[in-house]
Amino acid sequence: MGSISISETHVKRSSSMSFALRWKRENLRLILSLALISIAMTFMFLVLLYGTATKSVSVVVNGQETVVHTKQWVLQRLLDEQAITVGEHDEVSVALTSRINAGDRIVIEQASPIQLTADGKTTTVYTTARTVESALQRFNLALGENDRVTPELTASLASGDSIKIVRVKKEMEEVTEPIAFQTEKKNDASLLKGKEQVVQEGKEGVLIKQKEKTYEDGVLVAEAVVGEEVQTQSVNKVISVGTKNPVVALSASSPNVDEVAKNGVTFGYKQILKNVKLTAYSSDVASTGKTEGSSGYGKTYTGTTVTEGRTIAVDPKVIPLGWWVYIEGLGFRRAEDIGSAVKGQMIDVYFDDHNYANRFGTKQGYTVYVVGPTKPSQN
Repeated sequence: MGSISISETHVKRSSSMSFALRWKRENLRLILSLALISIAMTFMFLVLLYGTATKSVSVVVNGQETVVHTKQWVLQRLLDEQAITVGEHDEVSVALTSRINAGDRIVIEQASPIQLTADGKTTTVYTTARTVESALQRFNLALGENDRVTPELTASLASGDSIKIVRVKKEMEEVTEPIAFQTEKKNDASLLKGKEQVVQEGKEGVLIKQKEKTYEDGVLVAEAVVGEEVQTQSVNKVISVGTKNPVVALSASSPNVDEVAKNGVTFGYKQILKNVKLTAYSSDVASTGKTEGSSGYGKTYTGTTVTEGRTIAVDPKVIPLGWWVYIEGLGFRRAEDIGSAVKGQMIDVYFDDHNYANRFGTKQGYTVYVVGPTKPSQN
């Protein structure tokens, strides 16, 4: 009988198993590669299928909405397809690189150029705002309380329009002004006529005014007084004006200044007195302080006997004693007496009847012609 070699049989079986393992290892790589290629091809197919699918998208440009059908899947490509240009200053609701999905709504606001004048400068700006107010908000331009804007805030904006802002500023200012004093003149009978004397010096007052100044873009355009207060009152200047007629030293040799005719008598006179005051006296005790029978009773200062129609008392500094005068309304009288109360342009006329003298009182406004030591007579 033949014998089977055990070792030979073992070698053959071992070779078969090695071949199977090698085949599995080599084909596993192939299987994995095929699987990956299949997945990639499936993904690309799906992407291609999605990308080439038609989608409905709403595009709103400046408020006008249009529904477009597109196979584009990026917004920029859709806009290029629709010939819609997006400028630097335009506003788009989503990024231009965004993916498009069916049913999307894309809003585009195209900017318009406008002329903006503010703070003294004029520039061209671009905005998507449709009213003046919204444009100013987008440019972060705040308006002051008194600022003016043209056109008004609610006005609509179109391409090429202009907006002008005038900055208005109001300031209060306090100023001091002098108050002029007045010059007051007062008659002074103790001062010679033609003379003036300052009794009180004038002094300016002080007036405080509150002024409101209005500036437009830094330029003063208006100012107005909104309040004022007298800080110091002015003091008037007071001047005394002389009314006293100068005393003229008359003498018999003084020339006549003129001639006048009164009651049929023409005479020359050396001086004329205006606005002379007349009073009256008699020889009674009330006027002279003397009683009948006492020494000097009925006698004048010049030694003459008082006579009605002739005797008058005068101020010797104005009318020389012994001189004749003509008193309008009374006639010729002679200066024979004096009196303690008879001063300046004043004449005391003698009357016999003391009751009449008392009733005579004081009369003002007489014109008196100073004639001289000789009484005029009719021609």
